[in-house]
Amino acid sequence: VKPMTPRCSVPKAVPVGKSASLHCHENEGFPKSTYSWYRNSEPLSPDTKSNAKFHNSSYTLNPATGTLVFHAVHKGDTGRYSCIATNDAGFAKCEEQEMEV
Repeated sequence: VKPMTPRCSVPKAVPVGKSASLHCHENEGFPKSTYSWYRNSEPLSPDTKSNAKFHNSSYTLNPATGTLVFHAVHKGDTGRYSCIATNDAGFAKCEEQEMEV
């Protein structure tokens, strides 16, 4: 079963240095969906260490739960965030939401 449009929650504004949690979830898809996050239409790597582009970002992305946690946000984390839920039957994307740091 193709995933439904996931519900995404993105904080509107976060002070520099604070933590921020972004959530993405849908429960119609079968098999269970995996989640990927995008900032300004660019995919966020689940592994920040292996990707030089995200080396300065301090976040944890859990593809199984759809949770994206920034441990200490900085100005560069400002942007439009969206999430895609994917399974074998297809994918669905939530609307972009702005997070300002």
